[in-house]
Amino acid sequence: MSGGVDSAVAAARAVEAGHDVVGVHLALSRDPQAVRESARGCCSLEDSADARRVCDKLGIPFYVWDFSDRFKEDVIDDFIQSYEAGETPNPCLRCNEKIKFRALLERAMALGFDAVATGHYAKIIDGHLRRGDDPQKDQSYVLGVLTREELDHCMFPVGDTPKPQIREEAAKHGFSVAKKPDSYDICFIPDGNTQAFLGKHIGMRPGLIKDQDGTVLKEHQGVHEFTIGQRKGLDIKQPAADGKPRYVTDINAATGEVTVGSRADLAVRTIEADRLKVLHPAMTGTIECQVQVRAHGEVVPCTAHILEDRMRLELHEPLDGVARGQAAVLYLADADGDIVLGSGTITCTTR
Repeated sequence: MSGGVDSAVAAARAVEAGHDVVGVHLALSRDPQAVRESARGCCSLEDSADARRVCDKLGIPFYVWDFSDRFKEDVIDDFIQSYEAGETPNPCLRCNEKIKFRALLERAMALGFDAVATGHYAKIIDGHLRRGDDPQKDQSYVLGVLTREELDHCMFPVGDTPKPQIREEAAKHGFSVAKKPDSYDICFIPDGNTQAFLGKHIGMRPGLIKDQDGTVLKEHQGVHEFTIGQRKGLDIKQPAADGKPRYVTDINAATGEVTVGSRADLAVRTIEADRLKVLHPAMTGTIECQVQVRAHGEVVPCTAHILEDRMRLELHEPLDGVARGQAAVLYLADADGDIVLGSGTITCTTR
């Protein structure tokens, strides 16, 4: 129970289906300042109160479980270390992987529960994870990092319904969260200033920004200030030879070197990934499928070569701005919609 409208309706539907439901809110920060600012963040003190009110209306028990230590280690520390290594991690994806399902499910199963139900926009049909019916809200990408065992104990009650209808349903229940704005940005950086947060934890590690030919353009204060595909904030005085915008095309954390180039230099044709999560038996050997590398990002067809705990993806169409540390989630289309095959963490790309 995040305190939002999606999990509220998910709980209501679980109750209506006859399940024995208990609402659980996750306390992920011990910082007394961890409060919701405007529409940013999630899992704040206000969100906990909203979740409690929903549970009171449904007549179900409500608990707050403190996972702040695990959240710091598995999500916040991982986020900082990944940027320090020149990667571009997705903390919400890591939170789903390590906290909202693994840690939560471990405790739930130990207490005798059968499943964890959430407000994610995804579906499970015949045991297979699929995209949610609302393409604007589909969250199957961030669930592609689950394990097969975890998926067997998951329920996604709202995945078959468009978001506007979910809000209408919440209003009919009399939930105060019916019109509550969706959360966005990173919950542990409520002001949205990621560079300031990383600078505080990593510190200054000066390096050089160079162009594709190796020409030094300027100094920078640390690779944590950059992500692949970044255009704004480069502050390079001299224009490119063709007068077009520059983009970050590569980050070398070991040398502190950041490379910039044209938009065309961002296009990659192959992706390598490790830390595979296999959710479907079809994810083996060499297969034709689709890949997505960002939440709500472009989906392109590819040939995937699966080798034990690694995979190499040959893209049939180029993708822009693919960064190390992102998840590559594979999909297989069939008559009932896209099935999630599994995922890997991107380690290397080539043009």
